[in-house]
Amino acid sequence: MAGPHILSIDQGTTSTRAVVFDVKGAALATAQKPFRQIFPRDGWVEHDPEDIWQTTVDVCRAAIEAAGGAAGIATIGITNQRETTVVWDKRTHRTVGNAIVWQDRRGAARCEELRGAGKTPLIQKKTGLLIDSYFSATKLEWILNQSAEVRLAAEAGHLAFGTIDTFLLWRLTGGRTHASDATNASRTMLYDIHRGAWDEELLALFNVPRKMLPDVRDTAASYGETDPALFGRAIPITAVVGDQQGALVGQACFEPGSVKSTYGTGCFVLVNTGARALTSKHRLLTTVAYRLKDATTYALEGSIFNAGTVIQWLRDGAHMIESSAESEALAASLDDAAPSNVYFVPAFTGLGAPYWDPNARGAILGLTRDSGRAQIVRAALESVCFQTNDLLSALQQDGINPPPALRVDGGMVTNKWLMRMLADVTGLTVERPVYGETTVLGAAFLAGLGAGIFASPEEIKTAWKLDFSAHPRLTTERRDAMLAGWREAVGRVLTPPRG
Repeated sequence: MAGPHILSIDQGTTSTRAVVFDVKGAALATAQKPFRQIFPRDGWVEHDPEDIWQTTVDVCRAAIEAAGGAAGIATIGITNQRETTVVWDKRTHRTVGNAIVWQDRRGAARCEELRGAGKTPLIQKKTGLLIDSYFSATKLEWILNQSAEVRLAAEAGHLAFGTIDTFLLWRLTGGRTHASDATNASRTMLYDIHRGAWDEELLALFNVPRKMLPDVRDTAASYGETDPALFGRAIPITAVVGDQQGALVGQACFEPGSVKSTYGTGCFVLVNTGARALTSKHRLLTTVAYRLKDATTYALEGSIFNAGTVIQWLRDGAHMIESSAESEALAASLDDAAPSNVYFVPAFTGLGAPYWDPNARGAILGLTRDSGRAQIVRAALESVCFQTNDLLSALQQDGINPPPALRVDGGMVTNKWLMRMLADVTGLTVERPVYGETTVLGAAFLAGLGAGIFASPEEIKTAWKLDFSAHPRLTTERRDAMLAGWREAVGRVLTPPRG
């Protein structure tokens, strides 16, 4: 195949994927492999880093071969599940235990302690984040506190910390690159997003040795080359980006005020705020959208912990459906004009923005003798729409004008019933692009920028193409009634305030 190709690695929460793109953003070859989820205790979620590494190597080799071989790959971009924390020995390359996943809540008590000590303003001012075990800092602190041997090795400079991007870079380059990009660093709760540097005060607060931390680079930059033994030749790595920021780029949301919403394991709404790092008054996060040529673009973000996991639970936990496609058919089988008044609050691992309640747990409310499988499945899908609306409402209260359209992506957006309900609940036009996996596409675009294949983000904009749109249909009265029922349902699962 003629022309330079870009290999994009998408290391996600439940699977690893590799896609080879051409310079117009067309996917030429794709390979994907799931890996094991580990749940040691209630609220704990882990991955075996060796599973992540092996699936990465396997899918890259498969995609490269399907696209015609490594000779045609000009560059590599990496996008990854954020916040997930890995520690390894620089000397042996072996990891210290399992990776602690972003969903993991074992740091909740430590976060409560920090909030009680009045550390919220300090952390929010520097990092743009709220104190929550979602982020990497308490995960890393927990790993370091497990044994004196681990702590001593870290203090001696023998251990390396990284989010998944950093771990993959280390392995791909044979230990020559210990680095991350500004988007991933901004999710650790250890990085000052305004100065663009690791923060010594926060490192001291969490007792993290500076020697463990990676170098932080632009999102599109040189990250070294792959070990030639992996893919047959050394291939440059020229972009690293957190998955949600990757989707923002893949959706061509380069203008301040543009919004995307990604539906994968969780749901993540990001709005580009340009060069301004806005502070939310409604518990949204200020984060780095991307950093190009040392210039930082910021975003406000709302994070929902459970979106795709709702469908997984219906299939694997409750055994109500056999496939994701069945959920669409069941929801569509009900009369939209006759609401069931069943609400599903999917707080399997707590509630994210704007509630930030790690102790909330899931519930299905409003069941009657007429309620059946279809009503519960529909309520589960509707919960994703309601949670998205919560985030959009918080953005509006923070002064962000409603966008002309909500650009959506991720595995769930193939469900047209869900997209129509999302338009109804949010009151916005919903736009789905031709290539829905914009996270991996965004990493490819950024790698192209880093390699000089694309001259500027303006070139990327022209690659975005509309596939499907949905427009609001509900009356204001019906929409308000549904939202009131949702708010009441959420109120039932929130942890009661103390005192």
